Amino acid sequence: MDLFDSSPTVLRHPVWYSDTASEAMTLPLSADNYSVAHAVGADGRWTVTSSTGEIVYRGIGPVTVT
Repeated sequence: MDLFDSSPTVLRHPVWYSDTASEAMTLPLSADNYSVAHAVGADGRWTVTSSTGEIVYRGIGPVTVT
């Protein structure tokens, strides 16, 4: 276990205008502090929520947080 892990947490999600491109967003907390909920319902949106309850992403998926 690296107590001083300096690698950033990154959220990756697809973009609406391409089947191959994706967008990356750096997040402030470690990856363990985020939960990813798969698309459910008519709108088909994926949601990423932080451990503090903040929704940091809601949109098309699939989504990864690493």
